[in-house]
Amino acid sequence: MHTNPHPVLTFTITWDQTQITFTWDQNKNGEKRKSNRKKGKIKDQIRKMGVIKAAIGDAVLTSLWVFNLPFLGVLTGIVSKFLGVEALLPVTLLITTFLATINVLVFSLLGHVLGGASFNPSTTIAFYAAGLKPDSSLLSMAVRFPAQAAGGVAGAKAILQVMPSQHRHRLKGPSLKVDLHAGAVAEGAITFVFCFALLFIMLKGPKTLILQLWLLSVTTVGLVLTGSAYTGPSMNPANAFGWAYVNNWHNTWDLFYVYWICPFFGAFLAAWVFKFLFPAPSTPTTKKQKKS
Repeated sequence: MHTNPHPVLTFTITWDQTQITFTWDQNKNGEKRKSNRKKGKIKDQIRKMGVIKAAIGDAVLTSLWVFNLPFLGVLTGIVSKFLGVEALLPVTLLITTFLATINVLVFSLLGHVLGGASFNPSTTIAFYAAGLKPDSSLLSMAVRFPAQAAGGVAGAKAILQVMPSQHRHRLKGPSLKVDLHAGAVAEGAITFVFCFALLFIMLKGPKTLILQLWLLSVTTVGLVLTGSAYTGPSMNPANAFGWAYVNNWHNTWDLFYVYWICPFFGAFLAAWVFKFLFPAPSTPTTKKQKKS
């Protein structure tokens, strides 16, 4: 004789000649729990695959960015010499800004093709802290940031192999030109201004993409000029790590203090200040909750 290990329990309540029956099937409930656990495992696997895919995209994009960045200076020199304006600093800066705008546009499109890849941990932190990346998490950034750093190393090593000898003087990367704490404050402050400008331009600035990128390029060129006497500057920990690696100071406290910790602090602070100055509008649901 077969006994059902998961019995079906039935409860009947009679009230005023009306019968109400409740049935509880333990077997079905157990199957539902197993199904939910399987769905949870599948979601976790998909999430992990998404993080790995994002990390690979970040590594590829960062390597291309670090490889490509020195050519901005090279192209600026070539164009300036061709136009005969090498001695005119404002015109040279205008050429650099124009080339930087095109460069950022190309990498924005590449990032979109790679599924939202990023080449700068500082901007990733800023967007996350500002609540603009709901799909990001501290765990995903813990995977993506090392991938970006590895991409920076690959890009720096690659450009060293192909850059013509007459332009090799441009392949230095960011470096400290002042004492440690002054450099840390400078890099953190410059990253703060950069990330705040990025958030403001992209969210509160003009709606035209080209104009947004041009304003961002103007800001970047201005900050590079300002910070060149202090830290380079970098404003991008992955770029700094790549050049520190090829110059054999990637495992020093100076690198992590100046080019990782302080830029991260600056990016978080920029996001906090932006949210304080420009709070998100209340949703209808939030308004109803406040009234109740």
